[in-house]
Amino acid sequence: MRTASIDRKTNETDIKMSLNLDGEGKSTVDTGCGFLDHMLTLFAKHGRFDLDVKCQGDTEVDYHHTAEDIGIVLGQCFKTALGDKKGIIRYGNMILPMDEALILSAVDISGRSYLKCTFFGLCEKVGDFDTELVEEFFMAFVRNAELTLHIKQFDGENTHHIIEGTFKSVARSLKDAVSIDPKFANEIPSTKGVL
Repeated sequence: MRTASIDRKTNETDIKMSLNLDGEGKSTVDTGCGFLDHMLTLFAKHGRFDLDVKCQGDTEVDYHHTAEDIGIVLGQCFKTALGDKKGIIRYGNMILPMDEALILSAVDISGRSYLKCTFFGLCEKVGDFDTELVEEFFMAFVRNAELTLHIKQFDGENTHHIIEGTFKSVARSLKDAVSIDPKFANEIPSTKGVL
């Protein structure tokens, strides 16, 4: 089983997280931010990852540290659970419709951290969640998971739909990328021999 459990405590957040890449999409999520709970719950469901997250953060300030630090720990969990990456498909992509929103995500579990995010027309907030934190979350995630992620919005008017479509699309791209290719289960999918 490809799993990881990480605890991370700073002066701003105290996070406990466990991840199973080969799960059933079950989750228990308590971040102190309802919107982020919703996004991580559907991320787990659509990625078929079992995910448990508990975060106590300085939400009296705002959700910045909570969102960023959860991205850090989620990335660390992915990196740990993937191990040497032997047998993974490595690449995944999804064009996902969420009502009027249309989101593309593409991932390469390359060992190189890179995020390209293209959104337009987002409202400043969804509820009390600052929408600029979506990019902060994914930046922290890719830096710590050491993967390349492209996110591109093709259409969309409702900010909730755009962000929800993004989390679902990324989850499904990751689900494919971390899957084991049974024909090459003992091979690293790179001419370098390492990822």
